[in-house]
Amino acid sequence: MGALSSLHHVSTSLSLLTKPSLSLPPFLRPIRSLTPITSSSLQFNITFAPPSPKPRPPPNLKTDVVLDSESSPLPPNGQFFIPWIVRGEDGNLKFQAHPPAHLINALADAKTQNPKKKVNKAAKKKKEVSAVGNASVADPPSKQLSKAARRFYNENFRDPPQRLSKVLAAAGVASRRGSEELIFDGKVTVNGSVCNAPQTRVDPAKDIIYVSGNRLPKRLPPKVYLALNKPKGYICSSGEKEFRSVLDLFEDYLKSWDKINPGSPKPRLFTVGRLDVATTGLIIVTNDGDFAQKLSHPSSNLRKEYIATIDGEVKKRHLIAISEGTEIEGIHCIPDSVELLPRQPDLSRARLRIVVHEGRNHEVRELVKNAGLKIHALKRVRIGGFRLPADLGLGKHVELKQSDLRAMGWKS
Repeated sequence: MGALSSLHHVSTSLSLLTKPSLSLPPFLRPIRSLTPITSSSLQFNITFAPPSPKPRPPPNLKTDVVLDSESSPLPPNGQFFIPWIVRGEDGNLKFQAHPPAHLINALADAKTQNPKKKVNKAAKKKKEVSAVGNASVADPPSKQLSKAARRFYNENFRDPPQRLSKVLAAAGVASRRGSEELIFDGKVTVNGSVCNAPQTRVDPAKDIIYVSGNRLPKRLPPKVYLALNKPKGYICSSGEKEFRSVLDLFEDYLKSWDKINPGSPKPRLFTVGRLDVATTGLIIVTNDGDFAQKLSHPSSNLRKEYIATIDGEVKKRHLIAISEGTEIEGIHCIPDSVELLPRQPDLSRARLRIVVHEGRNHEVRELVKNAGLKIHALKRVRIGGFRLPADLGLGKHVELKQSDLRAMGWKS
């Protein structure tokens, strides 16, 4: 019986050991077979690489931005803002929600308007005068440009050679007719040789021209266009000595020429067409011969408006007689329009507005005389589309703009 009880005790102990929840004490655990270690076995040093970092999601500035201790916290409503990246006193970069103080101070002290540049009145006046005369002429190329560039400019933009008599007149030597007389008298030399042909083509910039021993300047004066309110008692030519010339009214203008246009020769001025000594009003003064020829020629059909003050009473038959025209120099001239102006309280005489386009000599006076009327005063107030300025006093002049020249039919 003792042997049976011992066997039962041993079997109970083995059944308890087979349960997974129980474990044997260290001295009862079975010993596994181990591979014998010998002196000839190899030794290995095995290391493992660190795991690859996981990709981070893009930062959310609403929740992920961490501000420094000095910056203000995020707005409670979670609004989007752009952080400022600044360098702190320790030299490290950091985020902050407000702009740096030095930037705010700089913006507060900054000037929002550009400083105005001082304008030199003399230089501005010179620029305006040169712009009127040389609006369509390109500036010459600089000497620093290549020969090919200067040759291209000379072939495409430089003025072509002109008649010798025209060049002398433009330079202010004399009138066109007076220049021809100087050429015929042998007083003009071109490149060292006497030239007796006024139609010879020359270029003042290239050719060496002498007149009576004086060298002609290479640069011609710029084109000048002036409108004069002609007073009574002045003539439009400079040859007669009995009357004063309208060109005498430009003495002060020519005296100040060197200050306004330094280095440029003075222009020789002349009138475009003529007004008799007793007629007042608008007359154009220039040094451009082509412009004068274009405006004064009858083929231009440029309308000219006159105000005639009449002695005596003007009847309807007088207006009909004027509108029918009259014969002047073998040509029957008819005015474009005739109008009797209304009476003014400060003027006792009748006034007529007469518009003509042919521009014959004394045309308006002959039309009124043929109608049986007598002119007390005659004044020209308009040429083409340009009207005499109302505030321009007698004997005063004004420089014409390009728009004024176009109004008179001139295309430079």
